Amino acid sequence: MPVFAIPLLLAAAAASSSPSTIRLKADVTTMVGFGTRHTASTTTDPKRGIGAARTWAVQRFAAIGASCGGCITVERISRRFTGPRAPTGVLVEDVLGIQKGRDPNRVVIVGAHIDSRVTDVMNATSDAPGANDNASGVALVLEAARLLSQRQFDATIVYAVFSGEEQGLWGAELLADTAKVRGWQVSAMLNNDIVGNTVGQGGVRVADKVRVFSEGIRASEDLVAQQGRRAEGGEDDGPSRALAKAIDGIAGGIPGGLDVKLDRRPDRFGRGGDHEPFLKLGYPAVRFSVAAENWDRQHQDLRTEQGVVYGDTIEGMDFPYLAKVTAINVATLARIAAAPSAPEEVSIAGALSRDTTVKWNAVTGAAGYRVRWRRNDVQGWTDSRDVTGTQTVLQQVPVDDNFVGVSALSADGAESVVSFAGRERRR
Repeated sequence: MPVFAIPLLLAAAAASSSPSTIRLKADVTTMVGFGTRHTASTTTDPKRGIGAARTWAVQRFAAIGASCGGCITVERISRRFTGPRAPTGVLVEDVLGIQKGRDPNRVVIVGAHIDSRVTDVMNATSDAPGANDNASGVALVLEAARLLSQRQFDATIVYAVFSGEEQGLWGAELLADTAKVRGWQVSAMLNNDIVGNTVGQGGVRVADKVRVFSEGIRASEDLVAQQGRRAEGGEDDGPSRALAKAIDGIAGGIPGGLDVKLDRRPDRFGRGGDHEPFLKLGYPAVRFSVAAENWDRQHQDLRTEQGVVYGDTIEGMDFPYLAKVTAINVATLARIAAAPSAPEEVSIAGALSRDTTVKWNAVTGAAGYRVRWRRNDVQGWTDSRDVTGTQTVLQQVPVDDNFVGVSALSADGAESVVSFAGRERRR
């Protein structure tokens, strides 16, 4: 079997160590037990509030790091933010577990926000258990760290627990800015927010799907770049959309897993999440969220009215489902962290020809490349060719009628996200 014929090999291996529903439930139960995790809640009470919750997250990362001989180090980064939902200002702190890879500057991030809220976003004292929104995401991040800490990867993995999401995505903004200042080359950012329920509004149940949201036209591109992408037909193949498509393929290789529903917008209609600050800086980023949301259990005061139970309590969660979403994250992180970076400066040429010439820059650590193409009336790649150089000619593949992309391959078959090929940019 050719070494490059098995791009999902590492993903399947990572998925073989299954996430634990017992650990996921225990972590969510602990977070609910802090009463409220509102970003402006107490930071001095050892048992209640955002301060206690963040300290617990530090301890969890430290314990995971100790079990792998110190492979994960813990950081706390912070900044004071002021805005309409914090008019007097609030100190926002992120807790990071950092698993250094062979390349300390190439980074893969998986994150979730730990803060919670009730109906009034300014209410920092009432009980806000935040079981699904978003203790579910934090539990996923911790379980991913436990599973992946047993392996070494080429890329560094950053496990992020954000604060300040409900006030304005502030914790995510803090980490995105930190990544830029530190010069991290971010290959992917996976945001997990509301990932633990299967019964949605009105009792509808969807237990076999998870939504992955991704942008088309990039938030980081100026008008000229957006017009260029439109002219090349690349609206459905930017880095974040390519990441989402890769996740879909990886999920399909997990036995008994979930179907990934590719939502072709950055987030739910008119709403946002912690991946967006990363998108603004040009980093590939997506959001995982359940297929059927239950709004009676989001941002609600705890109460029962006319027989309807309101509030984000643990009773509304499905932990086997959360374990399946965790498995997709783990397999995705394993593949991308094991693969080289995605190729840059990928271009095609071939006007007035039946053949298409494809070129790209060499990628450090790549053992080879996979050139993919498809007719431009379909959305998924249909054909591929593995090569070792940085140029190839696709014969009888007219440039007018086909889209082309290139990914980088490691020696053992791990494949990067696909980079879409556009026109060669003259400098």
